[in-house]
Parts: sequence; C-alpha cells; structure tokens
Amino acid sequence: MTADSFIAARVSSETKSRLRALAQAQQQSESAIIKSLLDSLMDDACGSRAVTIAEPAAPRGARLYIRLLPEDQRLLKERAAARQMAPATYVAMLVRAHLRDLSPLPKDELAALKDVVAKLGAFGRYLHALVRAVNQGSNPPDSMNASFHAMLRICKALHDHVKAVVRANATSWRTGQGEPNA
Repeated sequence: MTADSFIAARVSSETKSRLRALAQAQQQSESAIIKSLLDSLMDDACGSRAVTIAEPAAPRGARLYIRLLPEDQRLLKERAAARQMAPATYVAMLVRAHLRDLSPLPKDELAALKDVVAKLGAFGRYLHALVRAVNQGSNPPDSMNASFHAMLRICKALHDHVKAVVRANATSWRTGQGEPNA
C-alpha cells in the first residue's frame, strides 16, 4: 500500500517530547511510530490484529552524514571516479577498511586480478604439458627452448606487476594515493 496522504494533528509539548523519546528509544522516526499506532488502532477497530509496533527497516543511526570541505569533496569525487565507484560507496569501503584493518579491492579491480590469475593458471598448465611432452622423449627445437625462456620471463614480469598493483592498492586505501606518505 502506498503512503500518498498526509495527516496532521496538534499535540501538547509534553506529548511531542514523549513521542520523540519513544522514537529515539526504538530507533525509529516519530512519523513511523505514529503510523504504526494508527495502523494498529485501525486494525483493532476491525478486530483483525493485536497492537504491535513495527520494527524499523534500518536503525536511525545506520546512516551517517558528514560535511567535507570543497577541496576534500573534489578529491573524494576524483578518487571514487578513478575506481569507478560512487563517492558514498568509496567512503563506506574506506571506513570499513580502516575499522577492520583491511585492504579492500573494489569489485572491478578484484575481477581483473582474478582474470589475470586464471589466465596465468591456464598458461602454467599449458607449459606443464609441454614440459611433460619433452620429458617423455620428444626433443624440442631450439626455437621452442628460446620461446620457453621468453614465456618464463613474461610470467615473472606479470607476477611482479600484479604484486605491485596489489601493493599499490593497499597503500592507496591507507593514504588515498598510490604512494605512501613521506
């Protein structure tokens, strides 16, 4: 049922204070408390349901509002955009990482690294099959030997690069940039 109508009522200051205290105690808005009470009253009048107060969808304190200086806001937008994230999501990940001492990878970055790892695994299996064939008596041509060493150098470089990306990511979450604080 959509809530498309508005009800207003004047009450004493004492009633308003008591309502505010009840709402804070139940971590709900004053409107939610009044709506629950009205729904319960209407149901009781029809005899269909006992008086209950609905649980809030999310506690009132679950949402956090902060004010940023314009320059900080600009930096936040830039860094969130660099990770292809909404600024609020970026801040939430940053706060969670700080509170839990984590170095999170956003979904896109994690997916890219998983893709690289999967491709390296497939490449490793292919190389293993080649080595097994050679060990069973096949004599590889010299060009294959050179190619094999070139592939090993590529794997080592890719390993070092991925390791550097992970390290830079962890550092960027701590300092907000790709380089540690000096």
